[in-house]
Amino acid sequence: MSAQPPEPSGLDPDDPIGIRYPNTARIWNYQLGGKDNFAIDRNASDAANTMVRGLGVPAGADTAVESRHLLQRMVDYMLGQGVRQFLDLGSGLPNMANTHQIAHRAAPGARVVYSDLGFITLGFILQRVAGASLADLARREIFEPLGLTRTFFNPSKSLQTEVAACESGGNAYERGVCETEGRKVFGEWRTQTIWGEVHDGNAFFLGGAAGHAGLFSTARETLRIAEQFLTRTTRLLSPDTCALFPLNMTEGLNEARSFAWQLAATPESTAGPRLPPEAFGHLGFTGTSCWTDPARERTFILLTNRTHARALPFVNINSVRRRFHTLAVEALERDR
Repeated sequence: MSAQPPEPSGLDPDDPIGIRYPNTARIWNYQLGGKDNFAIDRNASDAANTMVRGLGVPAGADTAVESRHLLQRMVDYMLGQGVRQFLDLGSGLPNMANTHQIAHRAAPGARVVYSDLGFITLGFILQRVAGASLADLARREIFEPLGLTRTFFNPSKSLQTEVAACESGGNAYERGVCETEGRKVFGEWRTQTIWGEVHDGNAFFLGGAAGHAGLFSTARETLRIAEQFLTRTTRLLSPDTCALFPLNMTEGLNEARSFAWQLAATPESTAGPRLPPEAFGHLGFTGTSCWTDPARERTFILLTNRTHARALPFVNINSVRRRFHTLAVEALERDR
């Protein structure tokens, strides 16, 4: 959606967000308790509170103060950066485990650091600009136009038996990260089997629909979404936008990244040796992945699980992913 809605209004992905969306500064200032009396709700502030509580703030810290600092650091950084740096992960922001003490690990554009912060922030911006929840916006702009009936956030209880469980010990992994790093662990961790709800704790604390996680789908409908990133098959994006996905926007850095995707040119990429350098893809923490070869218009979707009923630490399945792509390419080449 970050690629789709701006097209009619001519968004330059390098436009600073504070210039492109001038009300953003006023919105965040209001959320942070500033004197600008812009009449909006407090959803973003509440969301930050839940994120901070979910992460495990330092012992003795004031949650309200920590959430204010979280948002303030987002604002200071965000208003001067463009959508591009949120999506190619060149922002220099840390990962979500360090959200309560936001500090750049590198100057913007100097290093790729995988982080959910940019995607979460873009989710907030999309909701604010569109005046709708992320779930409603996705349904209106993506799911319904593509005829997707098995893709959604927060699946109903009636569908639980059709959804793979994510983790038998609740948020045991995320809780362990907080404990290992000496952070205060609050009393609202999920301890039951996570089944039929988003696995990612931050997305869960944000209501199950966030810019970085929470989407449920099938392999068939995931393929239909993946087709929107290819020039010939897209129904949602322009050819110019589709040309950004195989384009290396972090040339010379530690990881090859395009608009929202990792490229197979990345050293040790999970794409494997049979996908070309311009192939683009993304992984899901629980064991899912989606990689696309744009030249041959092939998409490889792996929906598996490495976190449920597994002992910590979870096994790294990157070699499995590479082997899957190799076998799939060999089968396609053999059957041509």
